[in-house]
Formats: sequence, C-alpha cells, structure tokens
Amino acid sequence: MIAKPWPAPAKLNLFLHVTGRRSDGYHELQTLFQFLDIGDELNFDLTDNGAISLSQPIPGVPDDEELCQSAARLLQQHCGISQGVDITLRKQLPAGGGLGGGSSDAATTLVALNRLWGAGLSVEQLAGLALRLGADVPVFVRGQASWAEGIGEDLTPVTIDEPWYVVICPQVHVSTAEIFSRPELTRDSPPITIRAFREGQGRNDLEPVVRRLYPSVDNALSWLAAFGRPRMTGSGSCLFLPVADRASGKTILGQRPDGCDGFVAQGLNQSPLVERLELEV
Repeated sequence: MIAKPWPAPAKLNLFLHVTGRRSDGYHELQTLFQFLDIGDELNFDLTDNGAISLSQPIPGVPDDEELCQSAARLLQQHCGISQGVDITLRKQLPAGGGLGGGSSDAATTLVALNRLWGAGLSVEQLAGLALRLGADVPVFVRGQASWAEGIGEDLTPVTIDEPWYVVICPQVHVSTAEIFSRPELTRDSPPITIRAFREGQGRNDLEPVVRRLYPSVDNALSWLAAFGRPRMTGSGSCLFLPVADRASGKTILGQRPDGCDGFVAQGLNQSPLVERLELEV
C-alpha cells in the first residue's frame, strides 16, 4: 500500500513591506502569509543506513543546496537520529515564483520526519530549526495563516477570509537575492496594522523592481489588472488576484497571455500539512 503523500502547500504574501535593513544585511519585513490548496507532494521511505537521499534529483540544484535533504540532515543531526530516508518529491510549484515551494518542501520534511523518526520535537522547536533553513520556513512548519514581522520569523496567527484566487505564473525565475540587493528597492515603508490591511492598505514593495527587470512580469500584471487589483507574491514572479469563485478564476485563466502558466486555488488559513499530520497519530 502506497502511503498518502505529505503536502507542501504554496503560500501567498497578501502584501509585503520592507520596513528597514539590519546591520547584518537582512531586511526587516512586514507581510501576511496565507496558504493555498495546491502545492508539491512528498513521500518518505525510512532506511536503516542513515543516508539522506532524494529519489529524483532536481535538475540544476546541487544536493548540498536542495532544501529537503538539508532539512532532513539538520533534524537528523540535531536529534541524533540513526535512521536515514529516501525522499520522493513531486514538484508542482514553479521555482522563483514567490510561492514558497522550496521553503514549504523543507518544512514538510521537518514536520513529517519529526513524526516518522519519532524525534519528538515540539512545533516551537521545529520552527527554531526551520529558521536556519530560511526566513519563510517557520510559517510552513506552524501551519497557520500569519502576520509576519522581523525577517519573517515573528509570526502572529490570524483568521482572514479564504477567497479563491487566480494565480498567473510568467515563465521566468526571479532571483530573490538580486531583488533585495537592488539600490532602488524601497526599504523604509512605514509599518501598518492588521486593521489597515483589512481596510485595503498594503502593497508589495518588491513589485516595482521586479517589473522593471522582468518585462514578462510587467506585461502579465498589466493584463491581469483589467480584471481587478492583482499583486505579486513574495519576490515574484507569480501574480494573484482574488476572484468570486472557482469558475470566475477559470474564465480569467483561460485568457492568460502566451508565455504564462497558472492555476486557480483557494486560500486557506490552516495548512493541509496540519491535517496530514493528524493521520499519523
């Protein structure tokens, strides 16, 4: 019997402000994370030889940079686990799209192996480990839609509407490091409150930079604006627009420009990973 896969859901940044820059070079952020009911899937086959492997390596990604294996090694070393694992990763989310695919894969690896290996770490302890892998990883470990500050690790769970979204994905990989290094990036946005966000405030400070550097993102955003108020998620390149229902999203998706992929998904305040974890009790 094939085990039910572990989900690694996509996320959206419903807004993203850069509020400052720290002395260590990291940027202070303010954002609101919400999950989507679509994402990558992982399976974990435990072994007794202690080795960490990926059944199908990701083209162009060296083993020492692949986040699933990094997450597994981190947990294994931290907890003194003697078992190994062979990880099967089925990618559905585009790299460099701002949907958090790599971070979500890493978080799912930590959460799943914590249970399967019997490591016994709490959510707080796992989130602490997750931060070593990337600023976005802890929110996926915690599994709740969250208001985030700091470098993205200071999380406050929130309950917000769960609309349908049409997500448009220009076929281009945007480098997060490149965008954050650009001198023209706004780095002094004033913080806002959750109430202000609910009243319609908030933008993505990275969006103007990405639009200047990646014409395909600029063109797709201009096209999508004919249907409402679209926004870029994370450092791009994927764009999202709330829609009335799944059918409305499908209609818009069917008209997308050449050179763009996309999908329709529902926003979720609780990650599907939380529900999957309950099956292992």
